[in-house]
Amino acid sequence: MTTLTDRFSRAVDYARIAHARQLRKGTYVPYLSHVLGVAALVIEFGGNEDQAIAALLHDTIEDCGEAHEAMIRALFGEAVVDIVIACTDVSAEARAADANPEIARSNWYDRKRAHLANTIDADDSVLLVSACEKLHNARAIVQDLENAAIGVAVFDRFNGGREGTLGYYQSLAHVFATRNVVVAGEFDIAVGRMHELAGHTPRLPLRSAEEVEHRRILDCH
Repeated sequence: MTTLTDRFSRAVDYARIAHARQLRKGTYVPYLSHVLGVAALVIEFGGNEDQAIAALLHDTIEDCGEAHEAMIRALFGEAVVDIVIACTDVSAEARAADANPEIARSNWYDRKRAHLANTIDADDSVLLVSACEKLHNARAIVQDLENAAIGVAVFDRFNGGREGTLGYYQSLAHVFATRNVVVAGEFDIAVGRMHELAGHTPRLPLRSAEEVEHRRILDCH
């Protein structure tokens, strides 16, 4: 059983303040709902308190800035900040530099390839948090796909578009299954439903016309 102490409560407050003005992409839902959902999944699937805290804080560097790294280290310790760093695609500062849509899309592919390469060799403590975060996102995409008012337009929110997003999630499913992550089965169900609702058969891995040399990591056939 996961025991939660005052550290967890302090992390909830930290996340609430850090993400106070942020919303879930394309919605009016407070971003805090996402990190709370990820933390709940981590606890549900047997994570310890450090992993649950890291789940609460996993997007602080990416969405709120690099200064949070030192603050998380000081307040919650090395184990937590190591997981947060490992779950970070890019800092808020680097993301802000992607003002040009074409550059942002190109950088998205590069970042996702790097993230997949890091994930396949990540520590088990990182993998659980990462997988729970991706599961929460995948279920949110499925929910929007099932909503007649949104449907496949949900993919317009992402730099990878429909093909890139579907490929990325399928590649993640392959990584999580290969590493026997405890949430791999639930994640695969969500990704399968995502592809079904998107009318995308067969499921394909993340790939671009310019770069196919990462097939070892990305190919799911």
